[in-house]
Amino acid sequence: MAAVKSGAPAEGSLLAIIGDEDTVTGFLLAGVGNVDLRKKTNFLIVNEKTAVKKIEDTFKEYTNRDDIAIVLINQFIADMIRHLIANYAKPVPAILEIPSKEHPYDPSKDSILTRVKIMFGGD
Repeated sequence: MAAVKSGAPAEGSLLAIIGDEDTVTGFLLAGVGNVDLRKKTNFLIVNEKTAVKKIEDTFKEYTNRDDIAIVLINQFIADMIRHLIANYAKPVPAILEIPSKEHPYDPSKDSILTRVKIMFGGD
């Protein structure tokens, strides 16, 4: 019997990461890295040479893949593609902004957190 897509992540779904080298390396060492038969990965290391277009394309790819349940993105990188993140409305994959070693987390910049606060009547 074929599985019905309900919006919930499937068992065995992946965690995707868009981050600086230290962040991505840490998650890869923890075992979340994946490379499939088509050489598609679930991570992107962003440095000063990475084009914003590449970050945008990777974000769009990860948010449209059925095998990804969560996309982690360093907040300073999320600021580069804030327009995409602000317009993202699907529950799965969930988008989580995280700090990096060089850039602390600023809750006022997190568009997802802002939406949650509005939904629950917070300031």
